[in-house]
Amino acid sequence: MAIKIGIIDDKSINRQSVKERLALSSEIQVTLIADNGATFLEKMKALSPAERPDVCLMDIDMPIMNGIAAVAVGKELYPEVDFLMLTIFDDDDKIFEAIKSGASGYLLKEESMEKLVDAIKEVKEFRSVPMSPLVARKAIAMLAGGSKTGQKQKAGEEYNLSDREMEILKGMVDGLDYRQIGEKVFLSPHTVRTHIGNIYKKLHVCSKVDAVKIALKQEWFK
Repeated sequence: MAIKIGIIDDKSINRQSVKERLALSSEIQVTLIADNGATFLEKMKALSPAERPDVCLMDIDMPIMNGIAAVAVGKELYPEVDFLMLTIFDDDDKIFEAIKSGASGYLLKEESMEKLVDAIKEVKEFRSVPMSPLVARKAIAMLAGGSKTGQKQKAGEEYNLSDREMEILKGMVDGLDYRQIGEKVFLSPHTVRTHIGNIYKKLHVCSKVDAVKIALKQEWFK
């Protein structure tokens, strides 16, 4: 079954461009398009639960209601819907506000169609937190808060992480996606996802950001 997608952007050329790129994938179906956050919320009200998008691609800078405000309201009303910020902005304040509002990921508009489709699937199927590498580094450093640990142990020892899991966690710290990590450590993306699931269990977290936050606080990768 195709993943239902909403596209929210105030510029018609951007909406059309994203729609055309996504149309190349048989796994994606665009079911909602809006030109600002307020229009998006109005259209959502008119849809039945079965008709609502699974994932919404949300711009940030829009008139009437911007993307961050729309995500905050949308996540409260429709907690089952995931939101990916798709924007030109990579500044710290907007990243932080988007994450606080409930965004499931943060991608720059320059990303390829393949990366965009992969990010949608990661959110829908694996509950991950896709981010452009530059954005990931900023977000992780911001959430880590620059805090330092006192007495350090051998990297990953406290959480019983294997050498392979540490390799994959290092890729996550570097802002790599599943495919890029797989290429680096010579594993399939599916195997990488399995390892990441195990990493989450051992670290007692449920997201990429939280896993990498622990790695940074523990200073495992300098």
